[in-house]
Amino acid sequence: MNEDLLRNLFKYFNKFMVMLWRLGLGKFLNIWPKVFGCFLVITHYGRKTRIKYLTPVNFSTVDGEIYCTSGFGEQSDWYKNLVRHPEIEVWLTEGWWRAQAVDVSDHPDRLDIMREVLIGSGFAAPMFGIHPLTMDNATLSEMTKEYRLIRINRIAEKTGNDGPGEYVWFWQITTAFLFFLLLTKKRRK
Repeated sequence: MNEDLLRNLFKYFNKFMVMLWRLGLGKFLNIWPKVFGCFLVITHYGRKTRIKYLTPVNFSTVDGEIYCTSGFGEQSDWYKNLVRHPEIEVWLTEGWWRAQAVDVSDHPDRLDIMREVLIGSGFAAPMFGIHPLTMDNATLSEMTKEYRLIRINRIAEKTGNDGPGEYVWFWQITTAFLFFLLLTKKRRK
């Protein structure tokens, strides 16, 4: 599959993923990490416009630190935004955080950390021909040489109405509506 087509597919998939997080289903998305991957959502701001963007990415926690990768390298818009404005927010299954993104692509343990992040991507890495569980270091290094490795440093926990689960009220209204329909159907019998 060509890279431009994959990038476009991921743009639509990402919108769907963000909506699921907003509906309060972040934990559900992370239920089977070996297959679907481990996801978090990064809130970042446009490098020119300062418009707020939400981008789901795969991640891994290594020695207590959160890492993700820009698989499309330096050309990814979200990566460019992080470089310009490293103050971000991150949605994790255990909470919502103010954070700082740091490019650590020159980290001495880059390859080991990259392998863990790619394992944490579930099906995504194999879609690009990368098999982190079976590839030798030389092959993995060559295939990920353009990838950027990002560490996310949590600064402070956040609360409010515009974070993960902001649309969880949808489930309450839908449940009440379905319950109402069920009651009215029983009364008609």
